Amino acid sequence: MGWENLNLALNSASAIGCHVVNIGALDLREGKPHLVLGLLWQIIKIGLFADIELSRNEALAALLREGESLEELMKLSPEELLLRWANFHLENAGFSKINNLSSDIKEKDDLRRAESMLVQADRLGCRQFVTPADVVCGNPKLNLAFVANLFNKYPSLTKPEGQDLDWARLEGETREERTFRNWMNSLGDRGISSSLPVLDLIDSIQPRSVTYDLVKTGMLSDDDKLDNAKYAVSMARKIGARVYALPEDLVEVKPKMVMTVFACLMGRGMKRE
Repeated sequence: MGWENLNLALNSASAIGCHVVNIGALDLREGKPHLVLGLLWQIIKIGLFADIELSRNEALAALLREGESLEELMKLSPEELLLRWANFHLENAGFSKINNLSSDIKEKDDLRRAESMLVQADRLGCRQFVTPADVVCGNPKLNLAFVANLFNKYPSLTKPEGQDLDWARLEGETREERTFRNWMNSLGDRGISSSLPVLDLIDSIQPRSVTYDLVKTGMLSDDDKLDNAKYAVSMARKIGARVYALPEDLVEVKPKMVMTVFACLMGRGMKRE
């Protein structure tokens, strides 16, 4: 795989919310196990959790507790929602609640019982990710993936009657903006304000267009960040992206303006396909 493809893979992973701060193209090319497996787990987790949020699955409102508001439910992470979903069905079936998706669901050295459970999961088409040994050991990542897969295939939730969600009121932003905000949060303001992610994306869209000798790296002063931002905006326009944001918008990390920069670059990139 060429360097451009490796950098594009990392940029794409970053764009969907993966943390790629401590991994580079060379690490992928050399196949460093702990880094590559860590990145793969993040990608799998993001895919599994994509629908475990109210904005994608309004039936999750069925998990509201007495006296709890939708705003409070929306603050829960996908992991917390998944645990609440599991307990919702356990309680309805007359079983005890669990506190986690690792030690609380392991089978206490009973491989035969774990295998029996997986046979039933196989009948539902949900046996992926775990073996009986994983269940017995309470492997947190694999058990989390197993339960998330169950949710995705058989959520078995019904949106409460009269519970119409006003997303404009609840979020104050569009779903696309919230998705992009979450991604920007994963990079951190410092990452965006350096304009390095923008320059890397430009160079992925049009390889070797960015002269990295002109890019400031390391501990950046405000002037360094502004210089990078000016160069990023200039290069974005040079490759044909209709960018209207100002360099200061990148340095100050103004969410909507930064979003327009990446949206314009994405549009330009798709036209080059």
